[in-house]
Formats: sequence, structure tokens, C-alpha cells
Amino acid sequence: MEIVKLCPKNTQLLSAVADEVFDNAISSSQLEAFLSCPRHVMVLAVDSNIVVGMASAVEYFHPDKQPQLWINEVGVTPSRRNEGIGRRLIQSLIEIGQARGCVYSWLGTERSNLPAQRCFDSISNGECPSEFLLYEWDGLTHQATEPSCDQEPPTGGF
Repeated sequence: MEIVKLCPKNTQLLSAVADEVFDNAISSSQLEAFLSCPRHVMVLAVDSNIVVGMASAVEYFHPDKQPQLWINEVGVTPSRRNEGIGRRLIQSLIEIGQARGCVYSWLGTERSNLPAQRCFDSISNGECPSEFLLYEWDGLTHQATEPSCDQEPPTGGF
């Protein structure tokens, strides 16, 4: 089994994906959008030309913080869990983040997801989990418009 960074030249790997690696079917337009953004990264665990695991992340910037890597999602097919695949995927993302200059990598999981917690606890140099609340908003309830940046900036500076 090998860990491979997903890029436009190897998307054919996604034609053979084991069960429950992704939450939903892969959309070609979403895949294209993901790959067109240089701050997105995905690594795949590939065994005998079948994707048995994946992890995705976003290189995160903010005006008052050094670059961070937010690990968004980790998925391993149920028949291959507890083999260290998730750990290898996360370690690969952390290394990619370090190579990009990220000073911090982080992720979150549900309190009830004990297998994920065991995986994350197995990665060296991690900090103890902290409590936080996750709020979610369903964006499908109404049509919203994004404010424009074309207006004149306010006077006074920073």
C-alpha cells in the first residue's frame, strides 16, 4: 500500500474506491474545483489500484496567524481500519503542511468517534484534545448573495 498525493494527473485513481472511504459519490465538478485551488490537498491510500483511504486538508491563512493546516476529513474503508492507514494519511498531510510552511496542523472529531480518537492519539507530537463546540448552518434553506468588494474602502486605515 502506498500514500499518494492526489493531483490532476492521477485522478483516474478515484475510479476504484473502496466502500465508505468517501461519504458520497465523487462529483467531477467538485473534484475539479478542489484540485484547482492550490490550498486544498488530499492524500490517498492505494492498495492494488484501489483507494482504501483518503484524507483532505486546507492550508489556512488568517491576517493575525501563521499558516495552519486544517485536516478536514479522514476516511478508511471499514475492512482496512486498525491497520495504521489513517495514521499514515494524517502524518503525510502534516508533512505536506510543514513543507508548505504551516506551523500548526489540527483537526476535530466527535466525542463518540473512539476509533478516530485512537488513531489521532497514535500520532507523535500531538497535543491533548481540547473541548470545543461545533455549530453548523445548513446553507440550503435560502438563496444568499455574497457582499461585494467593489465598494470604496472606509477611511482611517488599520
